[in-house]
Amino acid sequence: MTDNNFIFISPAQMEERFASILLEIGFTDQKANECAAIFTANSVDGIYTHGVNRFPRFVQYVKDGFVLPHAIPSLKNKFGAIEQWDGNLGPGPLNAVHATETVMGLARQYGIGCVSLANTNHWMRGGTYGWQAAKAGFVFIGWTNTTAIMPTWGAIDPKLGNNPMVMALPYKEEAIVLDMAMSQYSYGAMELAVMKNEKLPVDGGYNSNGEQTNDPAAILESKRPLPVGYWKGAGLSLLLDILATVLSGGLAVHEIAKKAVEDSLSQVFIAIDISKLGNHSMIARTVQGIIEDYHQSVAADATKNITYPGERVLFTRENNVVNGIPVLRKVWEGILAL
Repeated sequence: MTDNNFIFISPAQMEERFASILLEIGFTDQKANECAAIFTANSVDGIYTHGVNRFPRFVQYVKDGFVLPHAIPSLKNKFGAIEQWDGNLGPGPLNAVHATETVMGLARQYGIGCVSLANTNHWMRGGTYGWQAAKAGFVFIGWTNTTAIMPTWGAIDPKLGNNPMVMALPYKEEAIVLDMAMSQYSYGAMELAVMKNEKLPVDGGYNSNGEQTNDPAAILESKRPLPVGYWKGAGLSLLLDILATVLSGGLAVHEIAKKAVEDSLSQVFIAIDISKLGNHSMIARTVQGIIEDYHQSVAADATKNITYPGERVLFTRENNVVNGIPVLRKVWEGILAL
């Protein structure tokens, strides 16, 4: 695509526009600003699929009554370091921030905490909560289920969610953050590739003839994305769904799939306070040694750097803050029309 298809929006301009739209559709000042900041930060970090590109759908879900802007999470059950909450169909990103703050509080008290969240909405970029916890000094593990959008291994009909999972830990002043869906490419990534008229770097699923392909449009049409690691990713997706459902007392993938849209999701947030570990004083040095060895890998392509999970985000963030966030012109025009 040519550069004429993109415009560059400053983070301040984007966040201000998002907040003004959210105010118009019923958000309070505080919630509008918090939610706008999350969508903007996702875009600054280069996760456009769950930032600026996803914002119009989020707004539509609010207008249609699937996301309730005034709803807040409520505690259902508590036992020691384990808490079960109901998201009450409130804004997914705000519910997830609340769950992350809550689980960090439990970890400070008990060393480890687990918060599960039922009846919530899409949390957008799961890495947001990994960065949130890791920057505060915690190890974080979290995941969500989704609607059924991926076949199990050996099948052709969607029974699994792509059930994103996040793992994070502090590293220097930032964090190492793994944020991955259980499908080879998330639906958002494939939708963006279609919008940009691009092929996927490697095969991401099957077309309607059952042939593996790197054509995102064909995969979206067939609804047959590949699970990561083939049968291994399919098995992991299943277990993530079962655990999210059991731990939260919420809905499973097959139940969410019967709803009009993807809502009423189940999520799990786990935090560990590493300051309470006996080897706490050595952790930073240990991680640094692992990363230094990792960076010494011999690249198959000499023009590309070997990066750890989350490292490229730092480069993208710096570039987008300085030069503006690249947004597809038609996406931004749609947001202005909201």
